[in-house]
Amino acid sequence: MNGFTRRHLLAGATLLAGSPLATPVLAQPKWPARPVQLLCPWAAGGGTDAVVRIAATLLERDLGQPFNVVNRTGGSGVVGHTAIAQANPDGYTLGIITSEICMLHWQGLTEVTYKNFTPLGQMNNDPPGIQVNVNSPYKTAKDLAEAIKASPPGKFKASGTGQGGIWHLALAGWLIALGLKADHVRWVPSNGAAPAMQDLAAGGLDFTTCSVPEARAMLDANRARSLAVMAPARLSAFPAIPTLQEAMGIGFTTGAMRIIAGPAGLPAEVVAAVGPALKKVYDSKEYQDFMNARGFGLVYADPAGAGRALAEADAALGDAMKAAGLAKA
Repeated sequence: MNGFTRRHLLAGATLLAGSPLATPVLAQPKWPARPVQLLCPWAAGGGTDAVVRIAATLLERDLGQPFNVVNRTGGSGVVGHTAIAQANPDGYTLGIITSEICMLHWQGLTEVTYKNFTPLGQMNNDPPGIQVNVNSPYKTAKDLAEAIKASPPGKFKASGTGQGGIWHLALAGWLIALGLKADHVRWVPSNGAAPAMQDLAAGGLDFTTCSVPEARAMLDANRARSLAVMAPARLSAFPAIPTLQEAMGIGFTTGAMRIIAGPAGLPAEVVAAVGPALKKVYDSKEYQDFMNARGFGLVYADPAGAGRALAEADAALGDAMKAAGLAKA
């Protein structure tokens, strides 16, 4: 006779229920379940650092976990951008990427491109303005452009950043749009917009191409004038400055983008959480007031739109770098 009884079967079932094999699968905690790190490829105190820190503060309030900004500088942005791209794609290391990611690989400085990221939202775009000394004879962008066209190559000098930087490429793009060679104006490398604006005010340059917020100190001191901005619309903080389209019928636009992103392959739940949260950040009074007070260009794009903006910038900046003889890749 079989030695098993109903009592034995019940006892065995009880033991099985208490074994690891019977433990139910627990649902993973909803993201974010712990603090999130936001990497910034640029130094503390700069424009990109300021944007990511206000965004981090507002994301923390909305999503209920700390968003800690960590500056990973070096290599003209290579170090920080690479760190974001190579982070574990679990949503707990994100960062802010800038237009330089569409330039660095063309210069042969890195193999990382915009394709190594998951865009989550574009938070702003700072278009360059065309600034002249307050005593310059050129009162409009059209006046300056006509003088440049009539001059021999290299007569006019401009600056705004280092060789091959975003503002150098802004000049190259504008010259190409004018039907000129990208190097028709001699570029004088500088360690940023601030020293370039000082050189302009001192009479050492004919004009600069840099963001209007970076030129603001000299504009407010009445030592420089901005003739036009390379943007699709006037800047809300500088409504008196016309666009290139308005000033001379040229639709060329460019700018320094700032996009919150993560490494490629982020989980869908992270994208679904961060995308709307960034739109909420962008629409908030705190963010709008912060950006307007500093003159930053207010431009938003959702994850898909930010991805398209990166692809377009990569192609345009690559063309500009090739035309200027700055591309190595």
